[in-house]
Amino acid sequence: MTTVDDMGYEFRTARPEDTEAIGALDGSFTTGTVLHVAVTERGFTLQEIPVDPPIRKVFPAEDSDDADVSAAEDDANSRTFVAVATDGGLAGFVAVSYAPWNRRLAIEDIEVAPVHRGKGIGRTLIGHAVGFARERGAVHVWLEVTNVNAPAIHAYRRMGFTFCGLDTTLYDGTPSSGEQALYMSMPCP
Repeated sequence: MTTVDDMGYEFRTARPEDTEAIGALDGSFTTGTVLHVAVTERGFTLQEIPVDPPIRKVFPAEDSDDADVSAAEDDANSRTFVAVATDGGLAGFVAVSYAPWNRRLAIEDIEVAPVHRGKGIGRTLIGHAVGFARERGAVHVWLEVTNVNAPAIHAYRRMGFTFCGLDTTLYDGTPSSGEQALYMSMPCP
């Protein structure tokens, strides 16, 4: 399904020719706050704290074939949706996978190029992911985000996601060592 929004962005299922642009998309961000995670006897607490200077996070290139659209599209339970700008350039994408055993749609990756942020592209991509979740019979949508990505966390919360878990060791031994993985979910509307 292809749709065009009011600003002229085309939203559609990714094609094999999108693979290179997906891999090259700038998913970096800058933030003046992070969510400090404190593990307690009863779980964990989060407190948003300012950071000065602001943190600029650049994600390392993937060592896997995650961005290989043709491989993902061969799996009936995986999809990648893209947002294409009026100039034909890739504005963003979301890659998702559905697990039938627990009826969960996982947002594997979502990125919007910095110049296209704040225009509703992420929300529309999530909307396409939710549509796919409904087609598959998902009961909830789930994602993982680093505690330093406050801008994304705020966006996810505005979309209806709530915190549902924490992993303090997921990033150990990676360039993101010291960060914590926060898990968020929402019922499939």
